[in-house]
Amino acid sequence: MKEDRSVLGSRPQEVFPGVFLVGGPELTHPQDCLVYAIDGEREVVLVDTGAGRSAGKILENLEMVGLGGKPLSKIILTHCHVDHIGGAKSIAQRTGAKIVCHRGDLQAIERGDPVRTASSWYGVRLPELKVDMVIVGSEEEIQVGGTSLLCLHTPGHTPGSISLLWEKAEGRILFGQDIHGPFLPEFGSDLQEWASSMKKLLALEPDILCEGHYGIFPSREETRRFILECLAAQGFEI
Repeated sequence: MKEDRSVLGSRPQEVFPGVFLVGGPELTHPQDCLVYAIDGEREVVLVDTGAGRSAGKILENLEMVGLGGKPLSKIILTHCHVDHIGGAKSIAQRTGAKIVCHRGDLQAIERGDPVRTASSWYGVRLPELKVDMVIVGSEEEIQVGGTSLLCLHTPGHTPGSISLLWEKAEGRILFGQDIHGPFLPEFGSDLQEWASSMKKLLALEPDILCEGHYGIFPSREETRRFILECLAAQGFEI
């Protein structure tokens, strides 16, 4: 397994054309996952929100990278864990953004389940949260300004884990938060489902991977290598 690559500098930055890193342990709060913003030209989408103690800082970082003048239309929650969803309610209330998740994690997110969300690990009490848009199938497109994001159900880490694919002229960007795991019974993890999900992601041949804790993998080769290493660590070979 590669070493942790989440330390990408202490300032928000554009990591690929139209993709911005606006949150993370070095940027906002040590408990936060890496939080990405997608510039859809007429609107902005946030991929995850950190654990909740840095919602204001994330919004400041959107301003810093030049996205503050555009409406934040959607917050896509890639799965139910607190380091990804904790700031969703606060950010949505401040911006009017609609919250999106997959049906498989809906109940844990809306109820703030302390076990399924791992909030008890973090010493965080999650508020009840109303999700505005629920993804129910294996694939669903979400419009973002003049473009669209493909939401892929990639269960394994949690039942409702999703990954996002954004196809641009510059390349295919995969947002695969926590595709590395961990895998625990209390999360509803399923290793066989996860292995199938990873094979689905490999078949996409993304040109860049934006991961939730291991950082940016800026080439097709590095992305493939990372996913294969994750599979090998769990005893799967391709």
